[in-house]
Amino acid sequence: MHLHDLTIKKVHDDLTSKKYSALELVKNFYKWIETKDKEIGAYLYLGKDDAYLQAEKVDIALAKGEAIGELAGVPLAIKDNILIAGQLATAASRILENYMAIYDATVIRKLRKAQAVFLGKTNLDEFAMGSSTENSGFQITHNPHDLDKVPGGSSGGSAAAVAAHMAVAALGSDTGGSIRQPADFCQIVGLKPTYGAVSRYGLMAMASSLDQIGPLTKTVEDAAILFEAIAGQDSFDATSADVTYGPELGQPKLERIREMTIGLPKEYFITGLDKQIEEKIQQVITQLKTLKIKFKEISLPHTQYALSCYYIIMPAEVSANLARYDGVRYSRGRSKGDFGAEVKRRVILGTFVLSSGYYDAYYAKAQKVRALIKKDFDEVFKKVDVILAPVSPTPPFKIGERMADPLQMYLSDIFTIPANLAGLPAITIPPGFQLIGKPWRESDILGIGQFYERISNQSHS
Repeated sequence: MHLHDLTIKKVHDDLTSKKYSALELVKNFYKWIETKDKEIGAYLYLGKDDAYLQAEKVDIALAKGEAIGELAGVPLAIKDNILIAGQLATAASRILENYMAIYDATVIRKLRKAQAVFLGKTNLDEFAMGSSTENSGFQITHNPHDLDKVPGGSSGGSAAAVAAHMAVAALGSDTGGSIRQPADFCQIVGLKPTYGAVSRYGLMAMASSLDQIGPLTKTVEDAAILFEAIAGQDSFDATSADVTYGPELGQPKLERIREMTIGLPKEYFITGLDKQIEEKIQQVITQLKTLKIKFKEISLPHTQYALSCYYIIMPAEVSANLARYDGVRYSRGRSKGDFGAEVKRRVILGTFVLSSGYYDAYYAKAQKVRALIKKDFDEVFKKVDVILAPVSPTPPFKIGERMADPLQMYLSDIFTIPANLAGLPAITIPPGFQLIGKPWRESDILGIGQFYERISNQSHS
């Protein structure tokens, strides 16, 4: 069984044609995880009993001749800030090292209904705060393509698990680029949906006005399948919206793609952008032009303030959300763990910008700038359908390289943060570009992505 070429689509075809059983598939994944994860450190916890049970249910349905959905029996990895009932949920923090989730997050409930299999929980930067998965309270995750380098963060464990074929696909969360940047570093696909497209119920809150759950997959088509399964309104999350996605999500039409105009924001193609990344993006543009898509230079003038604005709003929300971990409501774990340095830094920063006398000077002003950033996008989307941009200004950096300089680390999210501030859908696709869409128009970015994947596969074959 070749785990490396398995996609959601392929697993579905193989299971329905009885090439192997769901239980055999899951056992093979665990065998591979035991071997491979020693060097990568993607998983914090494996939920074998639950996974075997879910796989057996799929096999029983198949034995009865019942039709199964596309996600049935598909082995997934779940970022450890998303709750699965009866399993550890640590958010990679020592404070929660013994905490067991007592309910399923809404996305988990939906995926259970779709009969997906959860292999285990993946590593992250503690409470999703970081861009390299080096801030975990338990272990450092390594990039499967180069073990000396970081996998990106904070969903580095999920991205590394998919890239190293230790899961067919995974779930992560994206607050300022935490799905897209690790997907880019690990050379897979990462989708951040529109804010409100996916319920946040059962996701440990970091910055509630920015957080969004999304898929990390090997193909854009898989991202569409997984996104469709988890999207939708939820009475447990007041910010979730009632939006129905049509069939064009998974089956884009070439005529529609050819009518589109892609904007190239001049503020994203700046000095300091790595030469290699710039060259790759130029190749992508050349390939997309073969689809007869039009390109137009655009301007998003307030982009330069996005990073500063984010690092005021996000820590403010962090300080409010993390106040619940006071050592009374949640057990502190065996090690009497405390918050790590990065979490403390953000809590202190957030408490400061919300404090009396500073609130108007920092937090209130940052919210006004956020409105201007959103307005930039609204104006630009009157002229173009989708925006194409780099994901990160640099390729993956070495483990330990930026730990002493938080500002250097924060800069790796400079191109991903604006989409979160404006609540827009965005996807990163190998070899390293990002498509940002209009609100609720995931089908546009997924559509262009799927056609790009086809022409790129043709040119490689």
